[in-house]
Amino acid sequence: MKPCYFCQQKIQEIDYQNTDLLNQFISGQAKIISPRRTNVCAKHQRKLSKAIKKARVMGLLAFTRK
Repeated sequence: MKPCYFCQQKIQEIDYQNTDLLNQFISGQAKIISPRRTNVCAKHQRKLSKAIKKARVMGLLAFTRK
């Protein structure tokens, strides 16, 4: 099993303003990719999903793609 991306990079807090990082964990249909495919641990998956949802509300990420 691959290690978690955030544990490997020693990233503790996931910033909702870092859209380049968040886009790596969003599918082509703007859905949050499951941790099984992204190999993210449960702790960081919770933080990641909260950051993505906050970025969507703030208008930094789209809810859907055309």
